[in-house]
Amino acid sequence: MEGFEEAPELRSEFEGPKSEVPRSAPAVRRPPFPAKPAPDAGFNGYFGNGECPSFFVLPPRFPVRILRRPLKAAATSPSASAKSEGRDLSSSASNHARIPILYVILGVLLVISIIPMYFYSSQVEAINRDRLKTNEMLLQNTVTRSLADDLAQQERSLRMMLANLSSAIQIASGGDIGEKNIEAPELRALLENFVSSSDEIAYATLLNSDAKGISAGRIAPDAFLQRELERAYAAARDGRVYNGQALVVGEGKSERTVFLVSYPVRYGQRFLGMIASVVDLQFLIRRLQEVSGGGLTPYVVDAQGRLVAAATPEFATGQDMKNLEIVRNFVEGGNKAQLAATKEFSINAASERIEMLGTYSPVTSLDWAVVVQKPQREAYRGVLEMQRTARLLALLAVLLSIGVSIFAARRITNPLQVLTQSSRALARGDFSQRVNLWSRTEIGELAHTFNTMSDELEHFVEDLKRAAEENRELFMGSIQMLAGAVDEKDPYTRGHSDRVTRYSLLIAKQMKLDATFMETLQISAQLHDVGKIGIEDHILKKPGALTAEEFEVMKTHTTKGANILRPVTQLAEMLPGIELHHEALDGRGYPYGLQGDQIPLLARVIAVADTFDALTTNRPYQTAHTPEQALQIIKNLAGKRLDPAAVEALLAVCARGEIKIQRFTIKRPIPSAPAPVAVPVAVEGPLAPAPAAVAADTAALERTRV
Repeated sequence: MEGFEEAPELRSEFEGPKSEVPRSAPAVRRPPFPAKPAPDAGFNGYFGNGECPSFFVLPPRFPVRILRRPLKAAATSPSASAKSEGRDLSSSASNHARIPILYVILGVLLVISIIPMYFYSSQVEAINRDRLKTNEMLLQNTVTRSLADDLAQQERSLRMMLANLSSAIQIASGGDIGEKNIEAPELRALLENFVSSSDEIAYATLLNSDAKGISAGRIAPDAFLQRELERAYAAARDGRVYNGQALVVGEGKSERTVFLVSYPVRYGQRFLGMIASVVDLQFLIRRLQEVSGGGLTPYVVDAQGRLVAAATPEFATGQDMKNLEIVRNFVEGGNKAQLAATKEFSINAASERIEMLGTYSPVTSLDWAVVVQKPQREAYRGVLEMQRTARLLALLAVLLSIGVSIFAARRITNPLQVLTQSSRALARGDFSQRVNLWSRTEIGELAHTFNTMSDELEHFVEDLKRAAEENRELFMGSIQMLAGAVDEKDPYTRGHSDRVTRYSLLIAKQMKLDATFMETLQISAQLHDVGKIGIEDHILKKPGALTAEEFEVMKTHTTKGANILRPVTQLAEMLPGIELHHEALDGRGYPYGLQGDQIPLLARVIAVADTFDALTTNRPYQTAHTPEQALQIIKNLAGKRLDPAAVEALLAVCARGEIKIQRFTIKRPIPSAPAPVAVPVAVEGPLAPAPAAVAADTAALERTRV
């Protein structure tokens, strides 16, 4: 019940746009009100000068706000003052966007662990990637260099063998290999021994200066090989060695890739002839096949970019390979291509473009180049695998770091969360919360300090509650004393305030009004006639009938009571019941002539209880009515002067026998006076018929209530 809340019964008191008077608005000082509003004054007549009192604003609805605990201490818990201002500390954290400390700690741990790890792994990956690329390039360079060296060694060995054969022929022929000596058995034997000395020599021929000669070997020269022999003979006559282009001889299984090497035979400065040998390149193909594999494709090209030999049959001997950038670079380099070179390039295979890595190493003695190429996805497979492995390890490290960070963050934040929850419970007024937290860190010390603070606060709040309850009892006792003092001024109204309070609470309970309203109702009903303390005794205690002027003075007790209590801000919610309990639904009440729902429910309930007590107690010139007669009179006034719902509640309470009327006798003599006008009242329902002396005149009823 903490805080201010507008009673639901007052939400429809007046029509018009909803608004509220600011809490800090200054109170409006009211001049005295006229006794009766002018007929055309409307509701403004309620205020005399057309302005609202501090608890009333027109045309908006009645903004009286009921304080749920008006009599308790200003703060019975640490959150009481905050809640009295409409705030709830337990939910104040949601007023501002806050970042949970778990996320902050987790973020910091991730930043200091992942970011360095990311940069470190990126650097290591980049370094390893470059190293792996370099290693792949070195591998290709090593392969091509090895093959090129083998070819150069084979070429030098063959040259040496040809030179040795030339010397042997000169000695055996005596420097004459003319027509008579060319077919000498000694020369043929030398030639056959030369062919049989190496598996790579498939054919050899010895020609003299007349182009006549002998031959030996495993193959028979075809037309292409004959043309090569002619070129070689022409080079020999000029004193040059000759390296022919690669050719394919034979068919099917006997197909061989060969090339021609010639050497001039000279005796001094005289040209004797030529020795030519056809070298089978099967040894080169075997070497190329040995290094192929793993996506590596080796082959050999000549100075014109034509294929010499390859490890796979997809390339044909003599095929133009200059469509490949790596081969084109070798051809374009010409004599400058003396060193190995590695290059990334791309080829078109069907509809796919493949990125390649290639290396060539020149064989300068043959004007050839050994080339190897490999798709980059194969060449850099180690790089890619290293990257995948590194990224996987980095991901695992990140996940591990996140896990460790979460664990570490929760080790820090869980105690803080426990402290936060306990603090919120403390803010809600639950001082029984204790933090069960064991830690050797400062958090453990904080938890111990929090528990000590909770113990002290619990004891302090208990003391405050006891003091508040004592203050409440003292306050209620003071109110009852004040009301009793007013009642004691007139023996006819002795106990009137207590009875009206009891009847009002029974009516409100029957109407199922909330506890806040009933607490306000209790105080308002107890003090509803407090204004009579300001009425002169000669009027208040007058045993005879009041004159019109005296009655008008008596009617001011409502506004006097409100004015007496208005400086007490804690009683502001009770003022409508004190000031307006003599208003009537038909607008004929006082002090302002309010009508219908313009009258607050608080005043309407008190009016029914006040009327019932006035009818059932002895007053000047009136003997108390029986409860049945009083209820019949009140029932007849329902909807006219009194609230129908409150009347129905009173009838229900009386029907259950919850109201007991105590009779007492006034020993003060009552002087004779004209009897009030009496009209018969019809009895409705199960109630007993009212006597003929029941007064129906409203003025007489009001005089009775006063």
